[in-house]
Parts: sequence; C-alpha cells; structure tokens
Amino acid sequence: MKIKEGFVMREVAGQALVVATGKASQSFNGMIKLNSTAKDIWNLISEGKLESEIISALCEKYDVTEQKATADTSAIIEKMRSAGVFEDE
Repeated sequence: MKIKEGFVMREVAGQALVVATGKASQSFNGMIKLNSTAKDIWNLISEGKLESEIISALCEKYDVTEQKATADTSAIIEKMRSAGVFEDE
C-alpha cells in the first residue's frame, strides 16, 4: 500500500491535514483531518512500512493490545482507501 501521488499531509495550526495537490485535486476536493494515530499511520505508510509493522509501532507507542492496534489501523486505512488517498502497490 502507498499514498497516491498528489496527496500530502500538512500541519496547520497544530492540526494534521491531508490535502490533494495537482491532478489529484481535480477529483478530490476538501481535506481530511488526522488524529495522532492516523498521523502516525500516514507517516509509517509514507516510510514504506507494512501493515504488520504499523501495528507493532502503534502497540509500542500507545501501549495498546495488538487487537486494538489492528482494528484502528484497518479502520483508518479503509477510510483513506475509500477517500482515494491510498492505493495498493
């Protein structure tokens, strides 16, 4: 999985936002607000991490169970895929 070309994350007034640029902005209008977990997932995906590596990182950082980290990661990834931000390689 990877972030589609044309989507970037920016911080505005302390809030992480995903916005479309260039050609991506023709089909995606608006922005997506990310909470701290979603921001971490975004950053890890941008580093090329696998879903299993993301889950491990979240377990370590937030001291949550693997089940909770898996559910949160899956939900965030699915929302981003539905919005057209993530794609499978």
